[in-house]
Amino acid sequence: MKRTILVGSIFLAVLSGCGKSGNGELVGVGRGAAFHEPEPYGMVFIEQGSFLMGTNDQDVTQAMNTQTRTVSLTSFYMDDTEITNSEYRQFVNWVRDSIARRMLGEQIDEFLIAEDRFGNEINPPFLNWKPKIMWNRDEHAEILEELYLPEHERFYRRKEIDTRKLIYEYEWVDLQQAALKTNRYNFETNSYEGEAYNAKGESQPIRDRSAFIMKDRVPAYPDTLVWIADFTYSYNEPQAEMYFWHPGYDEYPVVGVNWKQATAFCVWRSELLNNYLTQKRQPVVHVYRLPSEAEWEYAARGRLKSNMYPWGGVYTRNNEGCFLANFKPLRGRYGDDGGMYTMPVASFAPNDFHLYDMAGNVAEWTSSAFDETAYSFMHDLRPDYKYNALPDDPVVLKRKVIRGGSWKDVGLFLQNATRTYEYQDTAKTYIGFRCVRDILGD
Repeated sequence: MKRTILVGSIFLAVLSGCGKSGNGELVGVGRGAAFHEPEPYGMVFIEQGSFLMGTNDQDVTQAMNTQTRTVSLTSFYMDDTEITNSEYRQFVNWVRDSIARRMLGEQIDEFLIAEDRFGNEINPPFLNWKPKIMWNRDEHAEILEELYLPEHERFYRRKEIDTRKLIYEYEWVDLQQAALKTNRYNFETNSYEGEAYNAKGESQPIRDRSAFIMKDRVPAYPDTLVWIADFTYSYNEPQAEMYFWHPGYDEYPVVGVNWKQATAFCVWRSELLNNYLTQKRQPVVHVYRLPSEAEWEYAARGRLKSNMYPWGGVYTRNNEGCFLANFKPLRGRYGDDGGMYTMPVASFAPNDFHLYDMAGNVAEWTSSAFDETAYSFMHDLRPDYKYNALPDDPVVLKRKVIRGGSWKDVGLFLQNATRTYEYQDTAKTYIGFRCVRDILGD
């Protein structure tokens, strides 16, 4: 027996030694040390599992579009709170600086471009320049003048950035189109077949893989006027003027961001990290994205079975009579839960996954398109329904699922199973978002 073990040990040592295949055996490609994916900053691990997705009881009002069914999900990471104003401002500031960099061009003498391990230039969004943009230096200020509001549009003669010019340009791959059988590569003719639609809805023949690379341009700055537009005969000017940019609101959830802006933020966040990892000669990781509505509901339930709210009970108060989330309680006594509007993230206790504000504060965008019958045709393994709406599509195809309820919603919308929607190009004072990221090897 010992002899067998010894021979086996020698054989394994030969196979694993230096990753060489001189012995004629299949040993794989060596990569040195084993890769370990660290837990992303500000995210928590959501363990894989199966759960009952849908209504928790015989709810007639929800029975037509939230049928209960068992679904299974793989593990993923999720932001422990909603994206805050401070975090979203990092995105806005990057877009501002990126535009300024392009405008200055050769004026930045010591500009350094990051390169990957192969010596190839890493395109933004990992910017690495020295010195920093000198906004007040004469030669820079003159060129950057176009970024500011024209004098006749300035309030109280304040020189401020024209936020309408902060446009984020990005790319993404439409794998749904690429996977269509009609859009496959024909090896007999050595060419692609079929057609694809770009982000503008224009049909184009497929000549190569570039047909599936979608390009889009999205305003980065939130719509701060939603604080006024969302309410009739209501005084909300202070929020419109201060909510997004003032440091006093740093830890409040960002609002006024539509679905397309939230999606663009995920692309920027992904590239920011992966370009940094590439520069450090480390393997890239999965991209950040919006959660599907199945992932969102699973995370909100926090391992509990058929619980009505993220905290597990059937009531919106605890044993001491205190409210457990920021919503619209008691027929409109907004402040009885501690906040008249939004509140700083993590103001209430987390659920069993250690996620904060899965009910109340702000409702949250998901990646899923909304269809009343989606539960009937979605797969039971990582269910999701996506539709990349084209500009000319009917508005009914531009609906995206939102979950969780908000500071202005009654308790029904805080329930884990309650699903509703908003249009992808619409921003509201009560809708924010958080990101998820898939786990490598899961």
